[in-house]
Amino acid sequence: MSKRILVILGHPSRHSLCAALSERYVKAAQEAGHEVRQLRLGDLHFDPVLREGYRQIQPLEEDLQQAQADILWAEHLTWVFPIWWGGIPALMKGFLDRVLLPGFAFKYRPGKAFPEQLLKGRSAHLLVTMDTPPWYFRWFYRMPGLQQMRRTTLAFCGIKPLRTLTFGPVLDASQERRADWLLQVEQLARQ
Repeated sequence: MSKRILVILGHPSRHSLCAALSERYVKAAQEAGHEVRQLRLGDLHFDPVLREGYRQIQPLEEDLQQAQADILWAEHLTWVFPIWWGGIPALMKGFLDRVLLPGFAFKYRPGKAFPEQLLKGRSAHLLVTMDTPPWYFRWFYRMPGLQQMRRTTLAFCGIKPLRTLTFGPVLDASQERRADWLLQVEQLARQ
């Protein structure tokens, strides 16, 4: 069944392994008959700092307005990003702060402990690179960046994370290993 998919590249560089994974996912999803749009955060023009928190409205730049429209259009979001210092890149965090706003992604309700999830009904994949071995990141660090994305960001807004693929360690990975990672991404995108 065809889906509307938004692929979001959270790595600021178009010349990264994340960019290659993103491109492979897009190509395979299109070949499988899905309608695909892409956001490359490194190409967007916006202030990543939420200057006054949520106390004052900070007007959205044109690129962020389009990003919100793309998120509303999508049935499925695929996030492609590296883990840096245990978390997501600063640019991606700034994007989330600026785009997933009250009234767009969630809405507080008087007398309720939890907000209404305004992006409910969407699903997500996370494609994540790291220099730490993924098993070590999971069992010793407890996956802080992945927990942040899956639980306290996506699920908070109503987006259901379906699958997370972690690739690492990237440092010194052979060409054969990288080719295998690209194949895994291609297989996931074809579903």
